[in-house]
Amino acid sequence: MPIRKTKIGLYFGTFNPIHIGHLAIANAMLENTDMDQVWFVVSPQNPLKDRKTLLTDHHRLQMVKIAIDDNFNFRACDEEFHLPKPSYTTLTLAHLSEKYPNKEFCLIMGSDNLCTIDKWKNYQQILDNYKIFVYPRPEYLNSEWEKHKNVTMVEAPMMSISASYVRNAIKEGKSVKYLLTNEVIKYIDEMNFYK
Repeated sequence: MPIRKTKIGLYFGTFNPIHIGHLAIANAMLENTDMDQVWFVVSPQNPLKDRKTLLTDHHRLQMVKIAIDDNFNFRACDEEFHLPKPSYTTLTLAHLSEKYPNKEFCLIMGSDNLCTIDKWKNYQQILDNYKIFVYPRPEYLNSEWEKHKNVTMVEAPMMSISASYVRNAIKEGKSVKYLLTNEVIKYIDEMNFYK
C-alpha cells in the first residue's frame, strides 16, 4: 500500500500584516478538510498591490512566524523570496512539488480569487493538477469554477477584516486589539510600522 503523502494547504498572501482573519480561515481549512498542515506562503511582490504600504519581505515573514508560533500545524514559508519575480503560483507549485516529493500540495483561496483564476498564468494546469479549497466571500459566489472537479468549497467563518483596515487603524492611532495577535501588535509597536 502506498504511503500517504502529507497534505499541505498553501495559503498565499502578502500578510501585511497577518491578522486573525487569516488565522481563523487557515484553522477552518485544517478542521474541515483532510489537510495536515497549512503553509503561509509570504508573497514578495504582487503587481496588483501598492508597494508603498508593503513592509519588507523579512518583516512580513517575521510577523507570520510570530502569529503562528503556537500552532505546529502552521508553517511560515518564504520559498517565493528565492524564485524569479514577479512570483507566479504555477511556478511556486512546480518548485515546491519538486523540492518536497513526499508532500501533496493544494491551494487555499477565497472565492474572490477563484472568480479571476482564468487570469492566472497556466491556470488550467493548476486547476487540473491541484486541489483547490475555497472559503466563501459572499459577494463572490457562484463562479463557473466552483463546479470544477478539483475545487471544493469549505465552510469557513466570514471575515471582512482586511489588512488595509488594520494598517489605517494603526496609522490613525486606533486600537487593533483582537484584530491581531498580541505578539504581532507588540512587534508592530516596537518597529513603529504603519504609522
